[in-house]
Amino acid sequence: MRVLVQRSGLSRVFCDGKITGKIDNGFVLFVGFTEGDDINSINYMINKVLHLRIFPDEDNIMNKNILDFGGDILSISQFTLYGDARKSNRPSYIRALNREDAVILFNRFNEELSKYIKVETGSFGNDMDVFIENIGPTTILLER
Repeated sequence: MRVLVQRSGLSRVFCDGKITGKIDNGFVLFVGFTEGDDINSINYMINKVLHLRIFPDEDNIMNKNILDFGGDILSISQFTLYGDARKSNRPSYIRALNREDAVILFNRFNEELSKYIKVETGSFGNDMDVFIENIGPTTILLER
């Protein structure tokens, strides 16, 4: 499982011209799954996301997590996190989990995460337009 975390301000995701998810402040998460990912992977990643200390404290040092700082999460499915372009200019996605299993894990990830924080989502498996106000910019890749 891979999650690309971007600290963000105003962020929106559109599918077919309609907003499917939006946040004013928090994290945009791009979430990808691979073979072998399961509920343990999800729980591990939720713990990492919620406790990742990349928000500023009173001294402007990245020392607060999203629960301390406040904000919401915009979660976007992103199978291309498993793209491999080492052998060619055309990436291979064979390490990305198949659609049927990935949608189950993606929904479970968001359901579990929403027990702790407000979660908005994109539209799984569809083309989306994602607009992110990346603060910092701060972008962290988490992997299990």
